[in-house]
Amino acid sequence: MLYYISVWLRHWAEGTEWAAWFGPLRVFDYVTFRSGGAVLTSLLLSLLLGPRFFKELRRLNFGQTYDDPGVRHGAASDPTKKRGVPTMGGLLIVLVLDITAVLWARWNMQLQLTLLSVLVLAGLGFYDDYAKIAHQSREAGASERLKLVVQFALAGFIGGYLWWNDSTRSLVSDVMVPFLKEPVLMGAAGIGLAVTILLIVGFSNAVNLTDGLDGLAIGCTVIASSVLLVFCYLASNRVFAAQLLLPYVDGAGELVVFTAALIGAGLGFLWFNCHPAEVFMGDTGALALGGALGIVAVLVHQPLVLLIAGGVFVAEAGSVMIQRSWFKFTRKRFGTGRRVFLMAPLHYHFMKKGWYESKVTLRFYILSILCALVALSSIKLR
Repeated sequence: MLYYISVWLRHWAEGTEWAAWFGPLRVFDYVTFRSGGAVLTSLLLSLLLGPRFFKELRRLNFGQTYDDPGVRHGAASDPTKKRGVPTMGGLLIVLVLDITAVLWARWNMQLQLTLLSVLVLAGLGFYDDYAKIAHQSREAGASERLKLVVQFALAGFIGGYLWWNDSTRSLVSDVMVPFLKEPVLMGAAGIGLAVTILLIVGFSNAVNLTDGLDGLAIGCTVIASSVLLVFCYLASNRVFAAQLLLPYVDGAGELVVFTAALIGAGLGFLWFNCHPAEVFMGDTGALALGGALGIVAVLVHQPLVLLIAGGVFVAEAGSVMIQRSWFKFTRKRFGTGRRVFLMAPLHYHFMKKGWYESKVTLRFYILSILCALVALSSIKLR
């Protein structure tokens, strides 16, 4: 919006004595300036609106009074400290993210698809959170079947739209692999669509699974978003993309603004969500942010880079898949289900081993930063 206002003002003042006054508004043409503005805007909005927003959540009794499963039965934490903490804090993240993106970005197809996914997945998460709060039970939320149906439908729509549009078909038909200069597959629409859909659905659920400890999911999201911001910026610049042998993506500059807004909103939310948390993100935020990460990675033609940058999310989701698969296999084979981890997702395993919540979160941050550095190294090592 600010960009279009600046263009209108410059056009209005052109050829008049006011032209010199409005000339500096050309700064809005630069994606770097608008991204910086997006970070600051989303951060300040989160910090200013947060206290009032969370107070309203408490007034509406949007808080959990049931214990988190990871802090029961001998885990290194006090389960009573999480009772009554308002959830659905993801509503603030989504609200701030949408306002900031509309304010600072230019309207294009990439931004539309990304904001659409955020709103749809936030709505799904809101339904899940509300059902849990209404019944005060983790089991009362949306069923796994419903979540997967909505997630696959959304991811399928996005993948199909990208393939149907001639200008974006290569995003799903050519498969890029980190550390390689050229696509490993070209014209492989089937494989590309599968990668696109699985990445969006997988990361939406992976972030949701990671959202179990104070500050863990949102902190790792900010780190992964920082990596995507770099790739979005390089992909939006013809010169940098050519020099670094990265695919150029027309319009990706607005995804730089979006990821910048996501980073600012994430940092603002982390201010309140760090241990001991004043508010929980809930599925409202986790499903939306995970889906947004997956879609941005697809839109800059780097879906598999996200698997590296979001290594903590991959490990968390992988631990759940391993735990369930091994339990079902051993129960069928031996009559009694066996476990690989003390508890899944992975962060609960370490809490069961006696690690305090803050230690698990901080060490996972360190691992997330290492994953981010490896992902960034693929820019030159190819």
